[in-house]
Amino acid sequence: MINTADLTLEEIVDVMIKRAREGKLVARLKSGDPSIYGALIEEVWAVEDAGIEYEIVPGITAAVAAAAVLGIELTLPKLVQTVIITRESARVPMEGSLKDFAPFVMRGAVLAIYTAVHLIDKVVKELREVGVPDDMPVVVVYKATWPEQKVVRGTLGDIADKVKRERIVKDSVIIIGKSANPTLFKNIIRSSVYDPTHSHSYRPRKVPADGA
Repeated sequence: MINTADLTLEEIVDVMIKRAREGKLVARLKSGDPSIYGALIEEVWAVEDAGIEYEIVPGITAAVAAAAVLGIELTLPKLVQTVIITRESARVPMEGSLKDFAPFVMRGAVLAIYTAVHLIDKVVKELREVGVPDDMPVVVVYKATWPEQKVVRGTLGDIADKVKRERIVKDSVIIIGKSANPTLFKNIIRSSVYDPTHSHSYRPRKVPADGA
């Protein structure tokens, strides 16, 4: 078992290829899902170039794990139909920025922001700059599903102070949008698929007893 936290890509790939060529079964284990911010593709290319067969086993990404911890849906009938997984960074170059995607929070989307809790002030500032209101629900989940997990609930207006009080600076996902606090919209949420007045290929419309 090798801890790769302090290794470079080249060092990680070198270990995997050498052990595989020795006839060993190598498992490259990542937290979450390797296909979401898992730096997967460069390792795949290196293994392919070495002529080594491999299989990718999907995991559970932090946004989905957080939703399970919170007991919420990331999508909400009538309200939220789009999930945007994005990130914030102080040093890593990115095409596009959080401000490009933040406006969609007011247009039926929820943001799941990775690698950003240490930049919570910047996140709040950028969302405010594009018009996201201070009462927009926000929840931060630290180490979702781990024994030491923490949940911090709030709004755009108070989440930064709450996160700082908990001294959370890494390993978190920030969920911003109506999905973060669905109880506020309990009188609106209604799934059409399971609504008796809605017909679909598996079930005809059922007329209520009052004939409405």
